[in-house]
Amino acid sequence: MEITDLAAQVRKEQKKGPARRLRQQGLVPAIFYGKATENIQLAVKSADLFRLHKEKKDHAFIKLIIDDGGSKVEKLSLIKELQTQPLSGKFYHADFYEVDMKKKLAFDVELNFTGRAIGVENGGELQHIKRDIRVLCLPTDLPDHIDVDISAIDIGHSLKVKDIVIPEGLAHLDPPEAAVVAVAAIRVVKAEEAQEAPAEGAEPAEGAAAAEPAKEDKKEKK
Repeated sequence: MEITDLAAQVRKEQKKGPARRLRQQGLVPAIFYGKATENIQLAVKSADLFRLHKEKKDHAFIKLIIDDGGSKVEKLSLIKELQTQPLSGKFYHADFYEVDMKKKLAFDVELNFTGRAIGVENGGELQHIKRDIRVLCLPTDLPDHIDVDISAIDIGHSLKVKDIVIPEGLAHLDPPEAAVVAVAAIRVVKAEEAQEAPAEGAEPAEGAAAAEPAKEDKKEKK
C-alpha cells in the first residue's frame, strides 16, 4: 500500500472571489470529507497535484498534511474527484475522501496482462475490453496491480471477470460474466473480379463469336 504526502492549508473563505484569487496564486480549492468527519475546506498547490497526476499517484492513498494556522493534522484520503478547466486543462477543484483503515472500500485495480495468447499465435487479434477491475477490500489489502495470464486464450474465446484469480481479502464487484480480454478472428475481405462487358466499338475477346452465323439463302423450288 503506497501512501503519498500532500501539503494542504485550511481556507476560511468559500466564495467564488477568494477561490479565483487562490487559483491565480497557483493554488487549487479543495475539500476533505468523510462519513465520520466534518468537511474541511482546503487549498493545495496546483504543482503538487500536477506531479501526482503525472506520476499516476492521484489514484493512490494520499496523506493530507493539513496546516490550520500553525497547528497540523494528518488525514489519510483518496482523491474522489479532480476537476479541470475545459479550455486551459488546469486543475479547478479537488475532492478528498477520508479513508478508514478498518472499513472495506471499492477500488479499481489495474490488470497486468502476461503471456502471449495462443489465438494471436494462430493469427487472431487480441482485444482488451477492460484494463482494470473493481474490487472490495480493506485499504491495507489493496494491491498495486493484479497479474492475468492470457496465454491460453484461443481465437473466438475470452477471459471473463470470474476467471481472474484475485488475492485473498478481495472480492469482485464487476459482473462475473463480463469479458476482460478476447481474441477475435481477423476478417479478410476478398474483392471479386467484376466481369465487364466489352465497350462499344471494342474488338471481341479471342475465342468469342464475332458475329451471328450467316443465314443461308433458300431458293424456291419450281
